[in-house]
Amino acid sequence: MEFTKKSLGQHWLHDETALNHICDRSNLSQDDTVLEIGPGTGTLTAKLLKRGAKVVAVEKDETLAAKLHNLRVRPVDSTGRTRRRQLSVVEGDILQFDLTRLPADYKVVANIPYYLTSNLLRYLSESINPPSLMVLLLQKEVAQRIAVQPGQMSLLSVSVQLYYEPELGRIIPARLFTPPPKVDSQVVILRRLPVTRIILVANEVDGFMKVVKAGFSQRRKKLRSSLSGGLGITKEQADDLLKKAGINPNTRAQELSLQEWYKLCKKLIG
Repeated sequence: MEFTKKSLGQHWLHDETALNHICDRSNLSQDDTVLEIGPGTGTLTAKLLKRGAKVVAVEKDETLAAKLHNLRVRPVDSTGRTRRRQLSVVEGDILQFDLTRLPADYKVVANIPYYLTSNLLRYLSESINPPSLMVLLLQKEVAQRIAVQPGQMSLLSVSVQLYYEPELGRIIPARLFTPPPKVDSQVVILRRLPVTRIILVANEVDGFMKVVKAGFSQRRKKLRSSLSGGLGITKEQADDLLKKAGINPNTRAQELSLQEWYKLCKKLIG
């Protein structure tokens, strides 16, 4: 058995049913290029290859990356003939990986270390070459937070739903991992929207996220207070902004839709 590194959040999934569910939801064809993040011992990698996909596996652990080169898999095409394995292993940090190296419409399929989730999702979503589909195994609570509707929104759900339509897949119990994490995981499927839910020009994205971060900076408080503290303005100015955007100042950040965040952003940055 491989030794795990806690610093890299390594929990390896070996359950055949769970691995097949992830691959099934990825809707793979032999024309697909898949970016796999943190492939570890290669159990998911092998499944992806067997289905004929081209796999680019980015692994930060140098020992595991070296062993992935020796992964022996014979993909089978639709006629039953074996095909040449198509695996490229990259040793390094995924947040430093150049996504423009991948073809347009690539997919991301991965068991994501919990600590990496938020930064990774934003990195992928805002790339100039974003994935067309992501099928990710995440901490169950995080997967469910991504897929919520207004009333339960968070900074994470807003930043993801700006670009992707989320759908929840199967819950994967902690006991199916080695070593088992403290909580269960869940598959989340993210399909890239043909256009963002709200139309932001390039110089508006940072402004939009600044307003959203300010709104969620004091989640338990009403928007007038969180915006005041997060943006460095008075509560009276925050009240005025909210009223101009048609939003009740007594509303809390989790209640707003993306369209309401956009209205607020436009009133702030003009």
